[in-house]
Amino acid sequence: MPKFTSKAISEHIEVPLADDGQLETLVEHWDAKRSNESAGRAFESASYVVSVGEARDPRIRAAQMDEIVSLVESQGGHVVGQEVLHLSEPNPRTLLGKGTAEEVAARARAAGATMLVLDAELSPSQTRNLEDVAGIPICDREAIILNVFLRHARTRRAKLQVELAQLQYLRPRIRGVGLDMDQQTGATKNARGPGETASELMARKLDRRLEELQKALRKLTVTARTQRLQRTDCHRIVLVGYTNAGKTSLMNALTNAGLSARDMPFETLDTTSRCLTRHGGDVLICDTVGFIRRLPERLLASFESTLAEVVEASLLVIVVDTSDYERQLQLKTTLEILERMGAADIPRFYVFNKRDRLPFVPDEEVLERWSDGHPHALISTTDPNAVTELQEALLHVVRSHDEEELTTFVPYGASEVIALAYGRCRVVRTEPVDDGMTMTIQGPIAEISRVRRLLEEVQ
Repeated sequence: MPKFTSKAISEHIEVPLADDGQLETLVEHWDAKRSNESAGRAFESASYVVSVGEARDPRIRAAQMDEIVSLVESQGGHVVGQEVLHLSEPNPRTLLGKGTAEEVAARARAAGATMLVLDAELSPSQTRNLEDVAGIPICDREAIILNVFLRHARTRRAKLQVELAQLQYLRPRIRGVGLDMDQQTGATKNARGPGETASELMARKLDRRLEELQKALRKLTVTARTQRLQRTDCHRIVLVGYTNAGKTSLMNALTNAGLSARDMPFETLDTTSRCLTRHGGDVLICDTVGFIRRLPERLLASFESTLAEVVEASLLVIVVDTSDYERQLQLKTTLEILERMGAADIPRFYVFNKRDRLPFVPDEEVLERWSDGHPHALISTTDPNAVTELQEALLHVVRSHDEEELTTFVPYGASEVIALAYGRCRVVRTEPVDDGMTMTIQGPIAEISRVRRLLEEVQ
């Protein structure tokens, strides 16, 4: 191989430098500009978080505060202060009441916040009234969740679904977006119409965009339905549960999928399917978007095509973060959402995850009560032996409803039977004997019946 070398060549004295010798000054200037822009962005995203609710249990309130703070940080915000506010009777105009809102806003501004985040659902009028009283921009729980979804959306379908939900959220709140909403054209002699305000103009643009999004989603829904029809011969195990319960980590442990499983809410928004077995893909496992308490109705409606996997599942694996103090409430939230989706009667298997974070292991009686008598397992995704046992248990449960095992003698000349056994069933054991072999096979009841009929014809 030839070796190339070069020596530094001094610049000609008569040729001026491109930066007039001020390279260091230029670098310092742009570095300072970048740092100022970063500081400005951090200041703009400074949030003061208020957890509003009726619960008095300090551990429940702490868990709820941790959740909303995690959501704010996941959407890119910087939390500069937080407080828990007990609210027994919400004010219909401003939720908090005028005096309380002014006091909270004063504490938020003192902490350097530029936005007040409330862990509550506000109507458009409540948001406007509260901003007028507090004198600081207001962001409610639904807006934060929508921002998190937008930040984590990666596929075209997820981006369309999130944008649709955001525009539906924004549509009745146009008055509060901070624009000049005066009349754009007047009914004068040279005008082309009676005139329309900026809010009416924006509403019309939003309506057109909503129609485009709905049309694009309908096409993607048809495509997704076609893909699911191609998998009707497979058993489908679907992982569901509260956000951040460890569904994606479990998916990676079972299938080596290599999916992103960062410790943050709604890291997974898209349904991902992988084969759980080596027998021709007869069992698929799907990872889905996580649930959360008070999930906005428009988000559930927007992700209807994505969550169709849940309704068509052969087995629902409900993943529970056993180390979370609110595990019972999270499990209740998951079951309520499944019932709203019409999936309450689908067979289920409970996986109590994150065993390695528990101070003590709950006994079997407690697990039976938590799982309401359904099959269950207590595991940690970092324990390969526990994951292997879980995989075997899931395969046994999902196949037990419509599969059968057959042990029979198969002559060597029955090539069609042998091809069917290896192609459409699972050959568990073979033992050669005179003129043939004894085979133990497992498979769908219909395929086992075909094997029996073919054997009768051969014999």
